[in-house]
Amino acid sequence: MLSNPVLSTAEAAQVAVDVQRALAEDLGSGDVTADLLPDLSACAELRCKSEAVIAGRPWFDACFLALDPSMQIDWQVAEGEHIDAGTVICRLNGRRRALVSAERCALNFLQTLSATATATARHVAVLRGSRTRILDTRKTLPGLRLAQKYAVRAGGGVNHRLGLYDAVMVKENHIAAAGSIAAVVARARALHPGVPVIVEVETLDELGQAMDAQADRVLLDEFDDAGLHAAVAMAAGRVPLEVSGGVRLDDLPRIAAIGVDYVSIGSLTKHVEAVDLSLRILPPP
Repeated sequence: MLSNPVLSTAEAAQVAVDVQRALAEDLGSGDVTADLLPDLSACAELRCKSEAVIAGRPWFDACFLALDPSMQIDWQVAEGEHIDAGTVICRLNGRRRALVSAERCALNFLQTLSATATATARHVAVLRGSRTRILDTRKTLPGLRLAQKYAVRAGGGVNHRLGLYDAVMVKENHIAAAGSIAAVVARARALHPGVPVIVEVETLDELGQAMDAQADRVLLDEFDDAGLHAAVAMAAGRVPLEVSGGVRLDDLPRIAAIGVDYVSIGSLTKHVEAVDLSLRILPPP
């Protein structure tokens, strides 16, 4: 699998913010151990010790370039590429102190974002050949929302809303307060024209109301298989349908066969098992 994502403008700006924060946290007033080393040129090699889908190169590169703008980074794999354990990912050539000082932050970004991309790719692979797409959620690591959303795309997934500002998500309490689905959707359109409106429903009757109100997407809450079949038949492609909540990898083929458009998976970004990476400075030739 190869899914080489393009950084959005917001993500590109966030890279610098994320890296500055990470380096400040790690370096503080300075790397007192790196000070022991003669600051000569050195080469290093990054190897992945586990099977993975690689994601996070912009963050990785920025860590080293912040400490040595002349650092040369020669990538051997593409962003979003699936690799085997033992693969050399990249080689670096730059100042020795920058290599050891930036190492931990750079690897933290790469191991975490590659973990998200790897988990996403595993879910996407199960759905290959179906119409169903994998969505992420807002269950991201604090401060790494855009980075993990980027990693989901590297793994072949699709981004859900970025936050509370770029889509209206209407749930049971909103409907109860407004009096009806039609009323709350109308209110959303009036207050936030142009912002997508997603409505969570619990019954087929509510699905009909959401469709009549012209919701942009409908989230089916705790529908059993029979309910999902009926919802897909009722929607007939007129509105995208999403399934969410406790969906496991083994559930995906069955759900996809029913014909829903999206399944949102919180574990892609919250159950992170870091990819095993190793950076070694090479002996001089």
